[in-house]
Order: sequence, then structure tokens, then C-alpha cells
Amino acid sequence: MPTATFAVVFVALVCLSLMTMDLWRAWSERDEALRASVVSSSNMAQALAHHADDSFKEVDTVLFELVERIESDGTRPAALQRVRGLLTQIPAELPQIQSVDVYDEDGRMLVSSMSAQNADVNNSDREYFQYHRAHVDHQVHIGLPVQSRRTGKWVIPLSRRFDHADGSFAGVVSAAFDIDYFSRFYKRFDIGRQGAIALAFNSGIMVLRYPTLAGSIGKDVTAAATFRDYAKQFAGSVTLVSELDGVTRLNSFQHLERYPLFVNVALGRDEVLDGWWSGAIVHVCGAISLVLALALVGWRLIAQIKLRAGAELQLVQAHGAMEALNQSLEQLAMQDSLTGLANRRRFDLALASEHRRAVSHESALALIMIDIDYFKQYNDIYGHLAGDECLRVIAKVIKEAGQRRAGDLAARYGGEEISVLLPDVDTESALQIAEKIRRGIRALKITHGGSPYGIVTISVGIDAVDAPSRTSQPELLIRGADRALYAAKSAGRDRSRIAGEAMPEQGA
Repeated sequence: MPTATFAVVFVALVCLSLMTMDLWRAWSERDEALRASVVSSSNMAQALAHHADDSFKEVDTVLFELVERIESDGTRPAALQRVRGLLTQIPAELPQIQSVDVYDEDGRMLVSSMSAQNADVNNSDREYFQYHRAHVDHQVHIGLPVQSRRTGKWVIPLSRRFDHADGSFAGVVSAAFDIDYFSRFYKRFDIGRQGAIALAFNSGIMVLRYPTLAGSIGKDVTAAATFRDYAKQFAGSVTLVSELDGVTRLNSFQHLERYPLFVNVALGRDEVLDGWWSGAIVHVCGAISLVLALALVGWRLIAQIKLRAGAELQLVQAHGAMEALNQSLEQLAMQDSLTGLANRRRFDLALASEHRRAVSHESALALIMIDIDYFKQYNDIYGHLAGDECLRVIAKVIKEAGQRRAGDLAARYGGEEISVLLPDVDTESALQIAEKIRRGIRALKITHGGSPYGIVTISVGIDAVDAPSRTSQPELLIRGADRALYAAKSAGRDRSRIAGEAMPEQGA
């Protein structure tokens, strides 16, 4: 083959290879940009769902305490005056609450947190009032968005029923949850020009869309593809073309754990790819320049390689920044990723809250501390992957047996140590629960060659207080349960011990 022809073929092959590689790399970068955005939107949806869940829980706790006080003290003028003193403090402490009102059995307002109280207000026609009058349960009821008759603002009514001494319907305690509270919070997140955040009921009724669209509050979205085909799952991500504006968005949704709502975070796909397009155009133009330069002057090849190396460094730096953002969003979540239980942060918050409630209401509070026996040996023998799976299986048993009520909380305290917080539970009941957990884990019969029992077992420490004093600290409960756990392990493991009490041998 003539040298000239060989040179033409060689240059053509090199140029074709370069163009092919550049196009493949650009497409890979596109996939990576989309994947990173899905991870980011999923983390954001999870964080916002936890925020909404905690915000509703704070209001629910206030309603629960008010119902207990009213059912205890009654609705005499003196008692209502004390309630009014409490109500006036609530909006300042909980910015999501617009007002808290108490209505009698006929829907007439008895007392309100608003300074300009209207004695003529009657809410007997409201859906939540009619619901409580017809249902004897005392669970919190979250109503559909309504416009406040006093302020004209959109609110979500959270309410609880209270009864007369004979158990008959006595009235309703209602909190007006300000929907603008979520709007103000969502403004902190950069979702781009095409992005949107939505909070909706599981029934398909919209609570809020940010940025706000006229008529979005209270809108029925059951026919929307996101809700119809995907949002009935607890969490997930999907790319869909919007039926409203035709924009393709990356949607990530997450349901609240305690309340019947879910959050959807949508990012415009075109916006996500804006940076990729800019980079892709630069890369393609660079490759074309490289091809032309290669055909004209060989030394241009080195310059183009340096240019591409610089662009790759920028990509790595951008990827690192995206990972840092993802990590900060993940820290907002309050769930242990391995076991699915609550994490240490959520446990600490719950312990402090339940301890304050126990002090205020002079109620019992119990704590169970669980440690997997010979778990280090288990990891050494079977490997850390098997150890992780063992933790997940044990966590499931603990959650099913120990987290039976709304206030109960099973949390991964650290390593192979798991705690169970039990409000309104005394020592004997806590022991029964602990033994149910211990026997349930033995029943799994997970083989453990490093344990003298031949299977995976647990040691359990229990501490409880019947009515903690105002000077007591929640850390004392942890300390007592830890000491009881140490006693159980010192006695031979696979048994339960109560803090400060000698007990007969337990085990298989």
C-alpha cells in the first residue's frame, strides 16, 4: 500500500476512533448526570418527608396533651382560662400552627389561641368536626385543606376528639396547620426553574405545590401518572412527561411514616442536562478541532489531550461536589440505612421528648437495651455481609415485637446494640416484651459456630421509671439499662435483666 494511502487510512481510523470515544464518553456523562440527579431528588424527598412527618407530629403531640388536660379538668370557665394561657404560647413555639381552637359538642368555640377570639364562631359544619362526632376513636384526624374563616389563609386542620366523663362526645380540639409553613421551607431548596415540590394526601388530594400554581391546593391528582402508576409505593423514582406543561421531569416520591401523605420532588430533565450539553458541545468541538489539527499539524494532538484532561478534572470536581451535597441531604434522614430502624439521632430526640412527657404526665417510661451475643465472632466466622444480614433479620424481629404502638421506637443505638423505647410501659410489661424479643430471635435458629449456644442469641437490659421527677435526666434511663445489659452478659448471655434487681436464671 502506498505510504500516502496508508497515512490517509491511518489518520481516518484515528479520527474515527477519537470521535467514537468522545461520543461514548459524552453519553456516559449524560447517564451519570441523570443518575446523580435522581439520587439528589430521592434524598431531598426523603428529607422533606421526614420534615413533614416531624412537623405534623409536633402538632399532634400538642393536641394530645390538650385533650388529656381538657378531659381531666373539664370545660369550666376557670379550666378554660388555664387552657387559654397554654394556647397563646403555642403559635410562638410552633410556627407551623396558625391557631389552636377548642369547640364544644355543638361546634361552638370555647377557647382559641388567637387574641381576637370570635365567640360567634361555629365549626360544626367542618368535615373534621363531623368526623369526630361520628367516630369514637381518639386518633388524630388530618383533614383536607380548607380556607380559614377568620384569616382566609389555606390551612390543614389537625384535630382530636375529647369526651365527657361518661364517654360521650364532648367536643373537638383543632389546630390550623399553616400551609405557607411548607412553602417557606421549600424555598430553601434549589430545584431550578422547571423543578417542583408537591405535598399530597395518599388519597390523591394536593396539599401544596411549590412553586405555587393557582388552584393547586386541594386539587385532585389521582388521574396524574405520577400518582396513578407509581406513588402508591412507599418510595421510588420515575421519569415522566408532565400532563400539565409537557416538561419531562425526574420525579422522586417518599411517603410519610406516621401520616397519610407523601412528598414528590421533580427536577426538570432539560435543566439537569444543561451542564452536560455545555460540556458535550465543548468536547465535540474539541474533538473536531483535534481531528482537523491532526490532519494539518501533529503537534496539535498534544494540546487537545491536555484540554480534555482539564475537562475531565472539572468533571471529577463537579462529581465530588454532587456527592458532598448528597451526603448532606442523607444526614437529614433519621433512619438507619442497614436495619431500617430509627438511627441514634432520632432515638436521642424521641427519648428527650418522651421523658419530658413522662415528667409532665407522671407516666411510666421504659427502655430496653439489646446486644447481640458474640457478634464479633459471628462477623469473624461468616463475614461482614452475613453479619449485616443477621442485623437486618434481628432488627425486623425487634421492630415487630417491640414497636407495636405509635409512640414505641426501635432504634439502632450503635454497632450491634439496639434500643427499644416504650412510653407508658412499666417494668413488668417491658420484661414481657424483652422476653418476647429474646425468644423470637432464638426461634430464628441462626447458626452461630462462635457461640456456646450454637445459634445467634441476645442479651437484654431493662430499666423503667414509673413517674420520673422533674430533676431526673433521660441519661439515667440509658445508664440503668446499660448496667442491666452488662449484668445479663456477665450472667452468661441469652437472658434478660432488670436494672437494680436480682433475677432468676433465664435462657434457652
